[in-house]
Amino acid sequence: MTVRVRFAPSPSGYLHIGGARTALFNWLWARNTGGTFVLRVEDTDQERSSLDSVSAILDAMEWLGLDWDEGPVKGGPCGPYFQSERRERYRAVVDEMIGAGTAYRCYATKEELDAARTELKAKDPKAQFVYPGWWRDRRDWPTNAPYVVRFKSPRDGQTTVRDQVRGAVTTPNSQLQDFVLMRSDGYPLYNLSCVVDDHDMGITLVARGDDHLINTAPQILIHEALGWTPPTFAHLPMMLSPKGEKLSKRHAAVAVQDYRARGYSPMGVLNYLVRFGWSHGDQEVFSRSELIGLFGWDHVGKSAGKFDEKKFLDVNFAHLKDERLTDTEAYLAAVAPFLARRGIVEPDPALLRAALPHIRERARTYEEAAFALDYFFRELPEIDPQAAAKFLTPATGPILDGLAVALDASAEWQAAALEARFRAWLESSGHELKLAAQPARVALTGRTASPPLFDVMEVVGRARTVRRLRHAAQTAAGG
Repeated sequence: MTVRVRFAPSPSGYLHIGGARTALFNWLWARNTGGTFVLRVEDTDQERSSLDSVSAILDAMEWLGLDWDEGPVKGGPCGPYFQSERRERYRAVVDEMIGAGTAYRCYATKEELDAARTELKAKDPKAQFVYPGWWRDRRDWPTNAPYVVRFKSPRDGQTTVRDQVRGAVTTPNSQLQDFVLMRSDGYPLYNLSCVVDDHDMGITLVARGDDHLINTAPQILIHEALGWTPPTFAHLPMMLSPKGEKLSKRHAAVAVQDYRARGYSPMGVLNYLVRFGWSHGDQEVFSRSELIGLFGWDHVGKSAGKFDEKKFLDVNFAHLKDERLTDTEAYLAAVAPFLARRGIVEPDPALLRAALPHIRERARTYEEAAFALDYFFRELPEIDPQAAAKFLTPATGPILDGLAVALDASAEWQAAALEARFRAWLESSGHELKLAAQPARVALTGRTASPPLFDVMEVVGRARTVRRLRHAAQTAAGG
């Protein structure tokens, strides 16, 4: 049987990283098995859904490289892939269920239900309200009165979920109330639309967060009531905050777009997310092809994981600094927008390639990389005021002037030759290393920390090195 999996986001905002993790696991299984990855949009909540959110989710999916085989934009044989365009289908299924006696119209009003809840709370404040089934076996339906459609849940027996992660999970049917399938406005609730879509789209496995486990038994019952075979399931462990709470904006940036804006690598994000629930021995860092080849449900655990921003950054850094994981061309393309934010819109390609190796071992994000590369592309660096106050003093002015003259006379402009020239000048001039090296670093980069000084000089070039040293000498002298 061909594997068909799906990711079904609700377009009420950004793509949450928890949703991205769900999409990733489904995508990996489809790619591992040669199956089909379906993207559908669950937009039946008209108040919260928006086209802007749809665009944001699709953009985030594309950025992550989680390409879908069927769905919005691409189309496919099982469309439409927006639930808002499938209302007639849901209505037809509901009518079929009412006719078969597995669902019924419920005319109970909000006021009646609220009164029943109040009465129950007065008797037992801890009791959980369950719809009493007032209309379960009635057919004396009022004319032109609003109603919802409820599922006629079995009162005995049990429903078992065969879960790829959790094994067999059994729910006594007596614990299930007659839940609503369709609201009075004709819009389906999640359990109905989800089941109909999964059936119509031939979904063979549903992988989602284990917060959905509460929905699975009702969905299996709907499948069975319609004579359909349910898909198999895989409920993924939750992503929690560092304090063990549900992950939200209070704890971390939770939108995929936030990490894109901060300069994270798409594979850095995916690599961190896949480790929430899945493992392969002690290996922490994976390429995309490795993940596809290694992924399987037998290595997905049950325990929830706590979000760790530092670990996330470390994983991203591992991807950026390794040429095998992020090749030079990909790095150059990804860092370009971050350089543009700093006003460096069309950096010299040769200079960028020459500078990149010297910052790659330090920059943990593309944003940090753009900051580290900044001074390579300026005529004069932006000098940190504190660095200038400490190192560009009247005493260092003559030292920097002398160093500029000495270096300008160097026959070769490579790091090794420049370092030899520098040390020879120190010896002949009698200056101490500490009185010349750090002021020269500030003069060349504007900062107190940088790649090796002579590597910087080689990349910056003779003319700009000399010009920066002389400009800093003037600054130090107060000129």
